[in-house]
Amino acid sequence: MLAWFLLLCAPLMFGWIRASELTFELPDNAKQCFYEDITVGTKCTLEFQVVTGGHYDVDCRLEDPDGTVLYKEMKKQYDSFTFTASRNGTFKFCFSNEFSTFTHKTVYFDFQVGDDPPLFPNENRVTALTQMESACVSIHEALKSVIDYQTHFRLREGQGRSRAEDLNTRVAFWSIGEAFILLVVSISQVLLLRSFFSDKKTTTTRVGS
Repeated sequence: MLAWFLLLCAPLMFGWIRASELTFELPDNAKQCFYEDITVGTKCTLEFQVVTGGHYDVDCRLEDPDGTVLYKEMKKQYDSFTFTASRNGTFKFCFSNEFSTFTHKTVYFDFQVGDDPPLFPNENRVTALTQMESACVSIHEALKSVIDYQTHFRLREGQGRSRAEDLNTRVAFWSIGEAFILLVVSISQVLLLRSFFSDKKTTTTRVGS
């Protein structure tokens, strides 16, 4: 009975989700574009966040099939934009790091196309599976929340790890610099003390009569 219940819920929970989710490296002075075929009247949402790199900012641009700019932001760390497609075609969204000369970025984005359809188109019918269907809907919503929380904490973990590694690198270089300065000062002090106790040679000049 339990196996049948899980088999009933599985295709309902995972079969109708359409979204593009990706984490990628964006080098310095680089631009990366992505394309999505969308039908007219479809509601879409673009979310992005810079996980690592520099000041955690990036340029984002979204265009429709005619090349009209629907969304454009400069040097944003994270943002979300929702729109409804006005025509059929291929929509393009790009992330640019061209303003950075030496720092590469790690960017995460989630491009959702359309809304989730109802799990049961005939929810109003009265059948013996009504309680199972209700349980499937509850499980579906709970799993969606779990996925969102996992994504959120994964991004925060990535940012924290990047900042910790950057701090560790700075501390290491600072320690090396302090050790070098301490070595130079120690050698200078030794040489200075030796000069105080060294015998000075005296010269005499005789003047003949």
